[in-house]
Amino acid sequence: MIALLFISLAILFAIGVPIAIALGLSSALVAVFGGLAPLQLVPQQMFNAINSFPLMAIPFFILAGYLMQTGGISHRLVNFASSLVGHITGGLAMVVIITSMFFAAISGSGAATTAAIGSILIPAMIAKGYHVNFASANQAVSGALGVVIPPSIPLILYGISAKQSVGDMFMAGVIPGVIITASLLISAYFVSKRKGYIGVEKSSVKDTAKAFYQAILSLLMPIIVLGGIYGGIFTPTEAAVIAVAYSFIIGVFVYREIKLKDLPQIFKESSVTTAIVMIIISSAGLFSFVLNGLKIPDLVSQTFLGMTTNIYVFIILVNVFLLIVGMFMEAAAAILIFVPILLPIATALGMDPIHFGIIVVVNLAIGLITPPVGINLFVATQISKIRIEQISKAIIPFVIILFVDVLIISLIPFFSTWLPSII
Repeated sequence: MIALLFISLAILFAIGVPIAIALGLSSALVAVFGGLAPLQLVPQQMFNAINSFPLMAIPFFILAGYLMQTGGISHRLVNFASSLVGHITGGLAMVVIITSMFFAAISGSGAATTAAIGSILIPAMIAKGYHVNFASANQAVSGALGVVIPPSIPLILYGISAKQSVGDMFMAGVIPGVIITASLLISAYFVSKRKGYIGVEKSSVKDTAKAFYQAILSLLMPIIVLGGIYGGIFTPTEAAVIAVAYSFIIGVFVYREIKLKDLPQIFKESSVTTAIVMIIISSAGLFSFVLNGLKIPDLVSQTFLGMTTNIYVFIILVNVFLLIVGMFMEAAAAILIFVPILLPIATALGMDPIHFGIIVVVNLAIGLITPPVGINLFVATQISKIRIEQISKAIIPFVIILFVDVLIISLIPFFSTWLPSII
């Protein structure tokens, strides 16, 4: 049955069947013919996988992201970031990174961050003399911050899958997100200095204050959402509802950039995205049920522990494995499939589940910018009108930088566990 599960899954992947459907079909096949469950229990298991109150945060955060993407928030964040660092060597590249960090703390999605900020700043960088390949790659890698900096959909999924507090996972992502942001800013500066990418005119104190005033309502959003969670005022799910209400009020009544005629399209796009995520979760839930029925997690755990009981060797092996997985699989599916298998091994070796979760999410964030499935690459190339081969070459230095970040975050648990331990 184990061979049937993975061979059928490999065949379905090879012929191009979507991940969610492939997981569901192969799992149902093994569940029925392996005697794990009758056919009528298959849809029940799939429903049970999404019958979770914390999961309700996902559609609301997705909707909030679309509302903010349409509501003028990205323009205001760009203007504020440009007033701060736009005059430095490589200033526009840094504006991309800083604005993406701000927007990531609002949208929770790598693709949404890349689309919202890239549509403004990729053309602006090209107009200022930046090479189109560098501009596109810089935006794609900056968009990956959307799955590390809270609130993040992958962090929610890991928390549910690993039975960890989603609030703790959000807090754990803050310092790693800052580390990645700082490394990208440093690299942008030195690359720009080498290539002669100069900054724009320095903003006056008055202009900076004006940009801050215009962006302050946008900047308050993550403070309200995350502050409410960490302050015990509301749960992550309730925070997602607050995010929707706040972004709707700001976009419609304050900035007035969302018109009533825009709402049906916003609701449609967010519903489609939510449906895709939920189908993946339900199919992965059935897959997890089958894995447990076949005792595959125990088998894998025994195999790993038989190879090594050294935690550092395990960390290296897991990093390599997840980096490869991220190249071919969407982050949500990878978390739901592999966390139930890998987490017991990590905890058996003494790893903190929160720290392990950050390792998983940061590795899969790199998958957003690595071919052949890296969605941020495809979003960025759609904006800049270049081929995937061009951006794939330009992304290599950024991937190397993120590899170093992954090693630092993996080998020093303090960065992931300190904030959850004190708040």
